[in-house]
Amino acid sequence: MPNPHAGVGRVGLLAAALSLALVSPALPAGPADAVAHPDLWPAAHSPAAITDPATEQAITELMARMSVEEKVGQTVQADIGSIRPEDLRTYPLGSILAGGNSGPNGDDRAPAPAWVKLAADFRAVSMEARPGHTPIPVIFGVDAVHGHNNIIGATIFPHNVGLGAARDPELVRRIGAATAEEVAATGVDWTFGPTVAVPRDWRWGRSYEGYGEDPEIVRSYAGQMTLGLQGELTPGRPLDPAHVAGSAKHFLGDGATTGGKDQGDAAIPESELIAIHAQGYPPAIDAGVLTVMTSFSSWNGAKHSANRSLITDVLKGRMGFEGFVVDDWNAHGQVAGCSNTDCPQAMIAGLDMYMAPDSWRELYGNLLREVRRGQISMARLDDAVRRILRVKFKLGLFAGPRPLAGQLDRLGTPAHRALAREAVRRSLVLLKNDGVLPLKPSARVLVAGEAADDIGRQSGGWTISWQGTGNTNADFPGGHSIWGGIAAAVKAAGGEAELAPDGRFAHRPDVAIVVFGETPYAEFQGDLPSLEYQPGDKRDLALLKRLRSQGIPVVSVFLSGRPLWTNPEINASNAFVAAWLPGSQGEGVADVLFRRPDGAVAYDFTGRLPVSWPRLAAATPTHRGDAGYAPQFPYGYGLSYAHAAPVAQLDENPGPTPPALNVERFFVAGHTPEPWRFAASGGVNLAAADDGAQENVRQATWTGPGRLAIGGATVDLSRQTTGDMALYLRYRVVRPAGSDVRLAITCGAGCGAGLEAGSLFSGADTGWRTARVKLSCFRDAGAVMTRVTEPLVIETRGPLTVRLQEARLVSNTGDASCPRS
Repeated sequence: MPNPHAGVGRVGLLAAALSLALVSPALPAGPADAVAHPDLWPAAHSPAAITDPATEQAITELMARMSVEEKVGQTVQADIGSIRPEDLRTYPLGSILAGGNSGPNGDDRAPAPAWVKLAADFRAVSMEARPGHTPIPVIFGVDAVHGHNNIIGATIFPHNVGLGAARDPELVRRIGAATAEEVAATGVDWTFGPTVAVPRDWRWGRSYEGYGEDPEIVRSYAGQMTLGLQGELTPGRPLDPAHVAGSAKHFLGDGATTGGKDQGDAAIPESELIAIHAQGYPPAIDAGVLTVMTSFSSWNGAKHSANRSLITDVLKGRMGFEGFVVDDWNAHGQVAGCSNTDCPQAMIAGLDMYMAPDSWRELYGNLLREVRRGQISMARLDDAVRRILRVKFKLGLFAGPRPLAGQLDRLGTPAHRALAREAVRRSLVLLKNDGVLPLKPSARVLVAGEAADDIGRQSGGWTISWQGTGNTNADFPGGHSIWGGIAAAVKAAGGEAELAPDGRFAHRPDVAIVVFGETPYAEFQGDLPSLEYQPGDKRDLALLKRLRSQGIPVVSVFLSGRPLWTNPEINASNAFVAAWLPGSQGEGVADVLFRRPDGAVAYDFTGRLPVSWPRLAAATPTHRGDAGYAPQFPYGYGLSYAHAAPVAQLDENPGPTPPALNVERFFVAGHTPEPWRFAASGGVNLAAADDGAQENVRQATWTGPGRLAIGGATVDLSRQTTGDMALYLRYRVVRPAGSDVRLAITCGAGCGAGLEAGSLFSGADTGWRTARVKLSCFRDAGAVMTRVTEPLVIETRGPLTVRLQEARLVSNTGDASCPRS
């Protein structure tokens, strides 16, 4: 096609923006209140330096040599867990990513050299000179959202909510630059950040990915993080080798969903979408962000991945964005009328690249057919491909391998770790201090709490694994737990520090520092029904009270990705510090808690709440400027040594709290948690059995055709399915199956899907086994995952005897699959 960017600088780019209406056929109108009016939105524009006439001419010449197969391939991105480099010879895809649980050769804990080799192997195949192939480098993306958090040995910075408390755009820019350097050193081209969401309901499981609840913080950080990651764009030159492409996300309003439900619906007027949730995009675009990622969520019922008025009219039109738009993990599959493998609506609406981690092969074929029959216009395809190639040229990918790839001494450098330690200090918010702080390092100090010596716990989700679980301190070479930092500070001053997670000390201390808080989570697995901390299980509160009852002053260090209702814990503490999720350099906490050995204050608290700390556990979210705004601690609150203030006894009534609907635990610790129940029918006898604990096992014996099920409610497991979760069973085959076995999920009368699972229930009794079956296996077999009524069914004609100890949903860490017959 003719080069729509002929001309110079912004004039040519503006002409291209005006032509956007010509490259996409009209889509059926969505909900009327989900159609944006571009003139109401803030204006922005990608810098002229994002491209230049010579680059656009090179793109035009390259596209003239490309087949339609190669053009379609550029718009598809596959996860490294489901594609091999050699697959690119058949499917000329434009991009790969490493999802949260993906790693080289199926190992998400693979050492850094394996990541370098993986990137090089994919690049080599994409650039091969072979008949019928146009060499175009793949672009490799990862979620480096608080440092290069996929890689063991990388620097892990505080999660964004903590950076929001620091109120320091220049600090954020330096963190972006350090992250980019470490990403580039592993041969990766692109990170999916900055997150410019504005979380408005802290029950949302992705809250910690946002900088704060007020757009002023996001507005001040979005451009600076972009500049840190990418550097300033220079006309006619690629990014500096120590920088990578960024991606402003998630477009749009992901922090506005009703009830804080991940992947939910933002039922808000356009004016609120603009004033609150769009404010991070203009500064990111003006700073030159090269990609934008659409959200799983919807606006007034219309999914963002196919909302033309937002993608084409607002983002590419009004905001002048000249990079490319990618969706989130199979998010296009949630668009009405779409599936993971077929969604022309998204490209017609303006999406340029599909993130199709495990659906890429079928999606590629369907897109190719839809282009050939004209359902997707060639003009729209060419526009998408041009945008993708423009980013690849700006990254310098056509010039050769990434110059820093393999320079692994750039991972976790002393300078980067010092920066992370500084960020920890700057992020801490002092909510209460009755005078116990700052501490003397020469004192006898007890450090208690389950999280005190756990770097993984203090780092949170998106740390090595997707959920941030399964980590040990050995996975963080160069890192320090909060206990490690305290022990070093106290030892250096001649004091004495003792670690006792349960608080049972050997020597009576002068003070106790108790480190506790949330366990790691990511995305929907962190969604909450209320903001009460440890509802029904106040074990951390019991520890605080026990120490206080012994006359020991208590300093609480609270780890969380959001503000939680902690009034009882604050009352039980002499001092209470919101430490957020500080990352790998936990010694930054000790820097602020302790005086210098000479008695001087080394570092004061400077952090300020980027959130409104809740007065009630289930209160309707309230924000600065709202009528009746009365949180427990307001947005911007934060004490310091220089500016102290008393905190009165807080009300310990959490208010009415909604019951949590258990959708992921079906049989644990010997019982079926509400609302689930066992049901045995036909020739099945179900009885309690023991295995080291009284009646913690159920034994099912088939003497003829029969069915064992767990049911009792209708639940929506679509998010869990999209999130690649698995049905986990811990069981023992006492008598192997004598006939076929079906493992099923049902969704009401006449609705369900069974999988042939004989391999799971065959063979001699060799002890306890585990099975992890991907929920997507049941979905692909026909189960309607939005209305699951029985999350576990085992059927056979018998005979079979099985002991079941556990049935629940778990994250797929690369070991889940579909069973064999």
